[in-house]
Amino acid sequence: MEYTHLGRSGLQVSRLCLGTMNFGQETDEVDSHAIMDAALDYGINYFDTANVYGDRGGTEKILGNWFATGGERRERTVLATKVYSDMGDWPNDCRLSALNIRRALDASLKRLKTDYIDIYQFHHIDRQTPWDEIWQAMETAVAQGKILYVGSSNFAGWHIATAQAEAHRRNFTGLVSEQSLYNLLTRDIELEVIPAVEASGLGLIPWSPLSGGLLGGVLGRQHKGKRRVEDRLTKALAAHRDAIEQYEKLAADLGHEPGEIGLAWLLHQPAVTAPIIGPRTGDQLDAAVRALDVRLDAEALSRLDEIFPGRKTAPEHYAW
Repeated sequence: MEYTHLGRSGLQVSRLCLGTMNFGQETDEVDSHAIMDAALDYGINYFDTANVYGDRGGTEKILGNWFATGGERRERTVLATKVYSDMGDWPNDCRLSALNIRRALDASLKRLKTDYIDIYQFHHIDRQTPWDEIWQAMETAVAQGKILYVGSSNFAGWHIATAQAEAHRRNFTGLVSEQSLYNLLTRDIELEVIPAVEASGLGLIPWSPLSGGLLGGVLGRQHKGKRRVEDRLTKALAAHRDAIEQYEKLAADLGHEPGEIGLAWLLHQPAVTAPIIGPRTGDQLDAAVRALDVRLDAEALSRLDEIFPGRKTAPEHYAW
């Protein structure tokens, strides 16, 4: 396994991040524990979850039960979870108020059966709460030893810049990572988020690296009769069928599965720290790990850019 620093921090994480959103929904607890054990065996030390996953806390409980089995599972894991989403029916059960951050953090710690979280992440920007309040709450959590680092998810470039400026004004470290939707088909963050991430020294953690399965060899499986295209992919496949056909042909020419190419492309992007993989089975985990050995030369990268055109840095993408 390859490791790298998470942004400008001293924290070292694996080049793949194990996403746990399927645990408790698509994958039962026994199989979820087996996948996490296999991930550690592969050397994946970076696990991502959120308080809302698994019907408001179910996924965190699965991780907590896994940590409780011992074997230094918690000590070997860089644990990231998130706060923001609605966790109840009362007004202060969501977003980034100091009250909700305090309550949500304590609830996550209890479900996860741990006394600290390595990376506590804002799941979304909160436009109604001032940064002074948010950063004060995070400073308190750090001082209490409940969290070590702070990350963001689904932030725009200017949100990252503002968050960092406000943190620096308080002599606080601020953000060390940003999770964004990023894959060959969805490259909008190349306009402003990636420049902001690079300028601020944040690690970039792409989610949905295979566009919900669209870049995972959907046509090949369809042709082989191994599965029917899921309803949620039908419309997207119709809109991108020509590009997907070219992509799967290129993968075959390169001697790799399409999913391996999609992950490998992200690993070749300088700003990317670790794509989030979300295996539902052990076989899917094995397939994702194989992407670490895929090397794409300049010709292959250029061909992928032809199939899936990217974005130039703003404002040059749309102005001079």
